[in-house]
Amino acid sequence: MEHTLLESFANFLEENTTMITVGMNYHTLPGKQAAFEEKFAAVIEALNAAEGHSSSTLWKDVSDGDSYLITSEWSDDQAFGDFIQSDAFREVTSWGKEEILSDRPRHKIYKH
Repeated sequence: MEHTLLESFANFLEENTTMITVGMNYHTLPGKQAAFEEKFAAVIEALNAAEGHSSSTLWKDVSDGDSYLITSEWSDDQAFGDFIQSDAFREVTSWGKEEILSDRPRHKIYKH
């Protein structure tokens, strides 16, 4: 009976959990790491104010000091989509204008 209850609970969570984790990959130009990290401080403020955002973490690649990953937890796809279309997001993401990134950011969404 316990096994059936656990299976039922796992099925319930799978069907009713819409949270997502977004992995956003960035690669900076050489010597621009400090500028990127400073910009992330502004981005995290905007993220924390966004509806549906739970938490975000900045990770630095130990084998490539110019490579970063931001993981961000959201209540659902729509909340993340609304944020990246918002004025708040545009105001804190002027990477190209400031010549900080070597390439376009890439992101991938993971549902759980």
